[in-house]
Amino acid sequence: MNHTVKYLALFSLAFSLAACDDDGLDVRDMEIPQGYALSAGISTIFLNSSVAYDTQANWIDADPDYAMRFRDGDGLYDDTRTISGGLGPVYAGYSCGSCHRNAGRTKPELWNGGGSFGEGGSGSYGFSSMLVYISRKNGAFFQNYGRVLHDQAIYGVKPEGKLNVKWHYEKGAFPDGEPYELCYPEYSISEWYADSIAPEDLFCTVRIPLRHVGMGPMMAIDRHEIEQLAAKSNYPEYGISGRANYITEKGKLQLGLSGNKAQHADLTVELGFSSDLGVTNSRYPEEICEGQLQMQDGSMMGLTYDQLDISAEEMEDVDLYMQGLGVPARRDVDDPTVKRGEEMFYQAKCHLCHTVTLHTQPRGSTLLLGTQLTWLGSQTIHPYSDFLLHDMGSEIMGVGLNDNYVSGLARGNEWRTTPLWGIGLQEKVNGHTYFLHDGRARNFTEAILWHGGEGEASKNLFKQMKKEDRAALIRFLQSL
Repeated sequence: MNHTVKYLALFSLAFSLAACDDDGLDVRDMEIPQGYALSAGISTIFLNSSVAYDTQANWIDADPDYAMRFRDGDGLYDDTRTISGGLGPVYAGYSCGSCHRNAGRTKPELWNGGGSFGEGGSGSYGFSSMLVYISRKNGAFFQNYGRVLHDQAIYGVKPEGKLNVKWHYEKGAFPDGEPYELCYPEYSISEWYADSIAPEDLFCTVRIPLRHVGMGPMMAIDRHEIEQLAAKSNYPEYGISGRANYITEKGKLQLGLSGNKAQHADLTVELGFSSDLGVTNSRYPEEICEGQLQMQDGSMMGLTYDQLDISAEEMEDVDLYMQGLGVPARRDVDDPTVKRGEEMFYQAKCHLCHTVTLHTQPRGSTLLLGTQLTWLGSQTIHPYSDFLLHDMGSEIMGVGLNDNYVSGLARGNEWRTTPLWGIGLQEKVNGHTYFLHDGRARNFTEAILWHGGEGEASKNLFKQMKKEDRAALIRFLQSL
């Protein structure tokens, strides 16, 4: 019997015993396979396969209703939308799973050849698996487009435009002589459905999908602990000073947790269905291209606009699915190289932003319609993130990570610390190692080297390490 099967059997027995006593599971009842470590309390799973992001946490089976709703939400998440399912008239993805393959990050199309610049884009390949934000340079939105450029459309309807990219490459070297190369994108948009927008009046920022790992424990995080981290996050010797983002959603000012800039207080299920898929719902009842020519074109292709495309109850099932996903355990924790890499992680002061340990609030998390997930309460979790905003710098090789896009309190150069749990399995789950908000980093090393601003000191400490220590730090990241 392998470790995973043994763990599942022991977990089931422990759960059955605990359920008889107090209808709950104590994380201390879990037997941890050799070489593994918990990442998210009872939401931890012990899988290393391509479905490591897309497997339910064991507590889902505690309630038959949860299990059924999880399956329903999973189906809706992966459901390929059609005209009859509310897709379009314009859209960015044809299902949640189209951009978040296996609940991870679908390989970004911009790295494939054949775009208008001959280096990549949505022009030649169709589906891009990217989200394209556009605005005027004064921050205003374009009347005929809104905040997102939808580069896909149903048959017979013209997309809003097509994204193209030209890649620029710069070579460098570590102090010990080992070479590296960084690349950065130059975006342009063609095939505008309305009047073309002059490049000098356009800000364009591109996002590749986020990994949907640890969404439940993240939503259950003790907000006071995050605020305490913000108050503590002041390390002038390293230039680090993080702050929380606050966003007004549903008429309430709330702490932001999700999104590249912590610009959302929840998992944005309703917004995702609306903006990404064109699926109307109770929170966003209007079509995303309301008032545009695509509305009329959609009608001619058989679209009707007289009813909502998805119910609030169905969206809460998707919310349950995302929050009920398991978090892969840390692996190879006893490996000497991994241990050395962990030491290097601390030596480079990465932990000052990628906070190792946090806790969830006693009541757990709350779904869209008020369902309480108390299973997620009072857990010790290891997301490797403080969920705070940090200035990531504006000038590296003449460019930087500043995308000039404001989200809540977050300025263009500020980004939420990316949670690292499960990141080492991205290649196995999604077949690539593209990182950062737009996928410009092709591996862990490049991701580190793009750190500027508050990450500058850690980047320089990493660069000054011996080659084997740099490799050990990368091996540690691969174990998460």
